[in-house]
Amino acid sequence: MIISVLVEVASQNIDRLFDYKVPNSLISKIKIGIRVIVPFGNRQVEGFIMKIKQTSEIEDLKDINNVVDEEVVLNEELLKLGKYMSRKYLTNLINCYQIMLPSALKAKNKTNINIKTEKYIILNKEISNIKTNPSQQKIIDILNKEKEVKKSLLNTISQSSLKTLLKNKIVKEIEKELYRLTNEIKTKPKSTLTADQEKVVAEVIKNKKLPQTYLLHGVTGSGKTEVYMEIIEKNLLNQKTALVLLPEISLTPQIVERFRERFGNKIAILHSGLNAGEKYDEWRRIRNEEVNIVIGARSAIFAPLKNIGVIIIDEEHSTTYKENANPHYHAVDIAIQRSQFHQSIIILGSATPSLESYARAQKKVYQLLELPNRIFNREMPKITIIDMNKKLKQKNSYFSDDLVTKMQKVLARDEQIILLLNRRGYASFITCFDCGHVEKCPKCEITLTYHKTSNNLRCHYCGYATKKSETCPTCHSLNFKKLGLGTEKIEEELNNLFSKYKIIRMDLDTTTKKGSHERIINDFKAKKYHILLGTQMISKGLDFDNVTLVGVINADTALNIPDFRSSEYTFSLLNQVSGRSGRGKKRGSVIIQTFNPDHYAIMFAKNNDFKGFYQQEMFIRGKLGYPPYYYLVSIKIMSASYDVAKEISNKISYILKEDLINSIILGPTIPNVFKINNIYRFNIIIKYKHELNLYPTLIKIKNHYKSNNKVKIDIDFNPIGL
Repeated sequence: MIISVLVEVASQNIDRLFDYKVPNSLISKIKIGIRVIVPFGNRQVEGFIMKIKQTSEIEDLKDINNVVDEEVVLNEELLKLGKYMSRKYLTNLINCYQIMLPSALKAKNKTNINIKTEKYIILNKEISNIKTNPSQQKIIDILNKEKEVKKSLLNTISQSSLKTLLKNKIVKEIEKELYRLTNEIKTKPKSTLTADQEKVVAEVIKNKKLPQTYLLHGVTGSGKTEVYMEIIEKNLLNQKTALVLLPEISLTPQIVERFRERFGNKIAILHSGLNAGEKYDEWRRIRNEEVNIVIGARSAIFAPLKNIGVIIIDEEHSTTYKENANPHYHAVDIAIQRSQFHQSIIILGSATPSLESYARAQKKVYQLLELPNRIFNREMPKITIIDMNKKLKQKNSYFSDDLVTKMQKVLARDEQIILLLNRRGYASFITCFDCGHVEKCPKCEITLTYHKTSNNLRCHYCGYATKKSETCPTCHSLNFKKLGLGTEKIEEELNNLFSKYKIIRMDLDTTTKKGSHERIINDFKAKKYHILLGTQMISKGLDFDNVTLVGVINADTALNIPDFRSSEYTFSLLNQVSGRSGRGKKRGSVIIQTFNPDHYAIMFAKNNDFKGFYQQEMFIRGKLGYPPYYYLVSIKIMSASYDVAKEISNKISYILKEDLINSIILGPTIPNVFKINNIYRFNIIIKYKHELNLYPTLIKIKNHYKSNNKVKIDIDFNPIGL
């Protein structure tokens, strides 16, 4: 028997299959989609079996060393999906398969798979008419009632009696896998759907044309999650499974709790907050068909579910669904491929759909569903815009009088507040007021952010950190000051303004420990804190009945990003965070502080007018030639040498302009962050509508430079950030 193996080797030049012979002793274990250990040069490496055949064109084949897996880790669907991704994103096939698997299964040498087990005791039915003492009989009586019991529990009755029963084969010991994630289930009756929700569910269920992608545009608080669960329930009744994606792991605890209340424990969870063992457990539960619903973040789109009936992507507009590393896949693209394989439906849900998705719905590529009203006819929150150009002249504070007064009234009523500032840290940068020196990362072209709690200056790109100096390193002046603000600074000011109230901060710095997202959310929901301050991770999906005020400290952070999507990001962020207010019985209010009160993104957010914003933004995108009117490709040229990066960027730009006659080529240009971790970067953008030569030209460029170890070429189709 001959097998073709895709080896786990990082080199760009090695992107093909290698043939090996299978010794007779291993033939019975061979299956497509499992891992084997093979000799490769002077190394032993792991790889995936891709083909089984009887002959090979290669002579003197080497034998494989061993078989790693008993069960398939890449099924037929995932094998096909990896090949699709490799072609679409122009990346090595092994990269595509690696991102599909938990770290315990990634093809690499000396993988240590840690499976936890627990010992149980069961009766041996073949043994009867036995003489026992009282303690032995007590164990037998328990087993007659319970069928199987943990050995550790029976040991507490009498270790010697249990040992005797085992020795005489009256009882038997079995081992069962012990999953690391265990949860107590508290089921609740399902909610009654509103007329709007019933209409949406009926529209989906009656449609027999499969596969089908729906865009569910529902205002914040309209009950999209209840719609998801109702549609999932209908699919489960038809013996189908369901996959639910969320944009932030901060949303997972609340959503999972609601799903468990409805569907019990047949749910697996996959996200970055789990450790390697927990992810491996959950992945195996899915593979072994022990669950029928998977909930997770972006990479959960690769869960090895079978017979998928519905894929739900909540908050579909979120940029977190696009992978920044290679391969640069988008979860929606992968969902569409999987829905075609399973002949299933996709539901993309959002209060602020991406322009691309809404445009597809307008063109009937997606089917549009709408939830225009909040449940129980609750009013949308009242939104007030505060012009900070005027307010900051009145006093030295990051809080306007309007916001402080409103917060005092809300807190006096024992209601809760959410405050948003989409910038973590204490200060944006440290500068010398005498010589102008700014503290920057030595590895990146970016200013260091000051974090007061650790007294550290940190780079939010490469992770470099250093202690803050009290004097300027250039001129030794003491006039070395902090400028800008982050959540840490706002927390300090809040504690000064509202000293008798409890404040909790939720950002990347406070959620590094395992379980921290869930702890903060549960504590705030339990009213242990009065004010929740955070970055954009608190803006979406969270549901707190007692929150009646949302404050946005500075609405302009996203507007100031040099990106054609900055207005869309701003509108979406403001609309989403505003939706956290007034989700209970009391009407909520929102105060937005801004230096750009007349900007259309802010005005449309104030009026909760998505369609108005969509029309305005589409007009601008059409004039400037941006998505969804054009497709984009970003090509990053990266090198440790500035001169090499610049020279090759110019050569690639010339090739593109020669070959892609129906495209617009922009660059090479220097991106916003020019150097990261001592690597210089240039960027070229391709704009196109129809370009037959696109893939042949990009493949030609990639192949030409793949053996050049002085430069790295990274190609990103439909990039999120430029």
